[in-house]
Amino acid sequence: MIANDCRPARAATLEELYRTNAGSLYAYSLKLTLGDVSRAEDLVQETMMRAWEHIDELDVTRSAARPWLFTVARRLMIDNLRARAARPVEVGGEHLDGWSAVHDDTEAALTRMTVRSVMAELPGHHRDVLAHLYLAERTTEETAQALGIPAGTVKSRAHHALRRARRAL
Repeated sequence: MIANDCRPARAATLEELYRTNAGSLYAYSLKLTLGDVSRAEDLVQETMMRAWEHIDELDVTRSAARPWLFTVARRLMIDNLRARAARPVEVGGEHLDGWSAVHDDTEAALTRMTVRSVMAELPGHHRDVLAHLYLAERTTEETAQALGIPAGTVKSRAHHALRRARRAL
């Protein structure tokens, strides 16, 4: 019950502190932030939050409160600058357009090794059909002519070879 009775007095004290110092604190914050209005407003707000936290021990007379508020604002700005310096610069996608991608053949080499391994496990007649269809990029009819087998057999062997290859992978 005592805390509730003190709350209006604390709020009134903070309002008076804000009313008498907000203009000059904002002007000072604007200089600290090099003219960034939103950052200056945030700095004033954070400074007043600190004043609220310490309102009971703060001497709110104009001569005592103003230097304290300015010191808090300056220290908050220093903390903000240090935090930004410690954090890496965030880069959006628009800054990456001019950069060329590093060419890496690792994935392609792994794919080739895997395909060779699977092809080695297939029976010869299946391996031959896949080699003609996919590696030599021939049609079903061209593969049938090259191997001397009917086109239906080429399709059947390709189907079974691919099923085996999927199971092996």
